[in-house]
Formats: sequence, structure tokens, C-alpha cells
Amino acid sequence: MKDHESVDVFIGVDVGKTNHHAVALDKNGKKLLDKALPQEEAKLRAIIDSLAKHGTLLLVVDQPATIGALPVAVAQDAGILVGYLPGLAMRRIADLHPGEAKTDARDAYIIAEAARSIPHTLRSIAVADEQAAELSMLCGFDDDLAKQATAASNRIRGLLTQIHPALERAIGPHLDHPVMAELLRKYPTPEALRRTGQNRVAAFMTRLAPRAGKRWAEEIFAALDQQSVVVAGTGAAGVVLPQLAAQLAQLRTSRAEIFAQVETLVEAHPLHQLLTSLPAVGVRTAARIITEVVGKEFKTAGHLGSYSGLAPVTWRSGTSIRGDHSSRKGNKILKRAFFLSAFAALKDPVSREYYDRKRAEGKRHNQALIALARRRCDVLFAMLRDGVLYEAPQIKAA
Repeated sequence: MKDHESVDVFIGVDVGKTNHHAVALDKNGKKLLDKALPQEEAKLRAIIDSLAKHGTLLLVVDQPATIGALPVAVAQDAGILVGYLPGLAMRRIADLHPGEAKTDARDAYIIAEAARSIPHTLRSIAVADEQAAELSMLCGFDDDLAKQATAASNRIRGLLTQIHPALERAIGPHLDHPVMAELLRKYPTPEALRRTGQNRVAAFMTRLAPRAGKRWAEEIFAALDQQSVVVAGTGAAGVVLPQLAAQLAQLRTSRAEIFAQVETLVEAHPLHQLLTSLPAVGVRTAARIITEVVGKEFKTAGHLGSYSGLAPVTWRSGTSIRGDHSSRKGNKILKRAFFLSAFAALKDPVSREYYDRKRAEGKRHNQALIALARRRCDVLFAMLRDGVLYEAPQIKAA
């Protein structure tokens, strides 16, 4: 970490929801402070002010976001250095200290001691970017909405499979279209659909799905003809399905509203044009890059690849175990964003050529996609490092 030599006091803070614990050490390891403090700005400022007489301060936390956001913000506002000790590094360092107790005071001491004696384990925390902070919160909420929408969709398909499998095969594959949720809200049971009639259902669906509404109505009524018996629980499904369909529709509306706000923030960010110049980097991928990459220091493309969980892990043990495997570590949010972006990039000729080459080498589909994601990660690192837009290389003729 930069400026470590100039630090006189190392403050380790084990953050908590309502209370933190702070331990401060001087350069010689002498303990200057060891106390609990509430999640309050005034108390945090008082601690910083009381230690300022000893010289330059460095405050290190184990969580720089969520419950650790306030201590970081107060320290940055006070003009002192701020650092972050990753959880994995902290656990490994804790194994080197005597005792097996797990207390806030011990954790805070370990953080402070690591900051004092093992500075290379620390990560710097840049002054918060308001746009990045807003994007992080909105993207996190969007992820939650996406999980809830998937759960509601799966629940609808499960209920339809239980009461009328053929109907599920007609509706389920198209459940992503808004018309299907509206259809189930209005006509939630096979009997309700039969009473309404194919013509009225087709007219209803055509209003929201002009091209496919009539064809889907035909498929639905063809499916209804395949089952005449009424399965137990169909009546209860008629109560549950409209509510699930309404929930699914509301979740999708909320996601659309969040996406509009994310799009506005991404377009206003200085790196918008640079990031979106890379093929298959849309609003959501650009937002994830801004929240997970921008503001962090990566010396090489390999460091960024490792942080993203895209660097292959080599396994070697004698002559019996050999091979390279994808990492299970790294930033899972960023890894997923790069992976999905690589999948979308298969329409790009340059990316497709690289993917096909990896497939020809014997790699499976997912392996080739991860390789492509890593290559695009390297390209992105160079773009961010040099501040240049993406330029597609020429594809060599076969």
C-alpha cells in the first residue's frame, strides 16, 4: 500500500451492524486504543481526533462496503489514509496468531497488526465515486429482483406442470413474454381458458403480442384438448397462479425502472464510451465493470484476470494429476458479467474466430467461453490502462 512508511498509527476496525471494535497500534506495536464503538459518526470522529496527536493515521477495515461504509466515509472525510484487508487474507493471518478465540477485539487487533507489519496484504480504497456507489446499489437490487423473478417463473411452471403438463409445455417456454403473465392473471385455470374460447383468448393475446398472439392461442387450446381430467389441487392453483403472475409482472416492471436509472448513470460516467466500444458490452456489463473494477489498482492484465476468477488454476502432483482448471475464487459478480458478455460476443467475428479456434483445440463450450472471457478481460485492461477505445484487429484469412 502506498505511503505506508509515513504512517505512525495503524487503526484496525472490525466492523459490525450496530457496533465496531477498534484497535490502534503505533509503529512499534504498542497498543494505543482497544475499545468498542457504536456505528455513529460522532464517536468515530472522536476516536480519530484522539489519535491524531500521535501522527499520521491509517484506518483499515475488513469490509469497505455495506456495514463498513460509514467508518470508511468518516475516515476519508477526516483526510486520513484508508485501507481494506480482504477476508481470505485476514483468515490466513489469524491462523498465525496464538489462540482460537473468535472475538471482535481479536479480529480488530489482527487487522491492525497486519496493517503494521504486512502492508502488502492491504488494498487501498479510493475516495468513493458517487456514480459507482449508486450503480453498485442499483445493480445489487436488480440482482435481487432477477432472482425473485426467476423464482416466481419457476413456481408458475411447477404449478402448471402439476395440474396440466401439456398446458405448461405451451405456456412455459414463452413465460418471459409479458402476455403470458397477463393471461394467467385473467384466466388462471384450464377451465377458465376453455370457457373464454380460443377467439377471445387470441384477441386478448394479440393486443400484447401482435405477431405471436394468435399462434400461441392455437398452441394453448391444442394443449387443453390433450387432457380432460381435472387434477386435485387445480382449484387452489387458480388462486395462487394469478398472484404469482401479478408478482412476476411487477418484478419485471421494477427491473425495467431500475434499468432505466442504471442506463442514465452509465451513460453519464466518463468511461461509458470506452467500455461500450468493446463488442457485447452493454449497459449492465458496463455498470458491473464500473462498480467492480474502476477505482481498484491492477498492475497487470493477469492481476485483473485473477481478481475476476478467470485465470486458470494449474494442478500438478507427480505424474498422475495434471491439468488446468477454471478458478472457483475471484469476484463472482465480475466473472459472471465477463462470461455472459463473452457469450453475447459470439456474434462478433473476431470473438467468434477465437472461440472456434479454442473449440478446434478440443475445449468444451464452457471452457472456450471462459478462455474468450479471459481474452476480453485482457483487452479491457489495456483499454483502461491506455484510455483508448476498442479497435477490432483484422481477421487473418484461412
